[in-house]
Amino acid sequence: MLEIIKWVQIAVSVLLILVIILQQKGADIGGALGGQEGGVYFTRRGMEKYLFYATIVLAVIFAGSVVATIVLK
Repeated sequence: MLEIIKWVQIAVSVLLILVIILQQKGADIGGALGGQEGGVYFTRRGMEKYLFYATIVLAVIFAGSVVATIVLK
């Protein structure tokens, strides 16, 4: 069982990295380092919104798999 969870963690972590990199693709250096572009509030639209939701879902799955690993040891 722990072997399956280990492979799930690897797959989810790779997907999480890819999703985060795709989110930063359109940002300039200030946005990539946490700066704001003029302090203007904007809403996520289109693919950016789905990448944002995918990041949350993948992070929750990864955290759950880590907890499962700890509990099952």
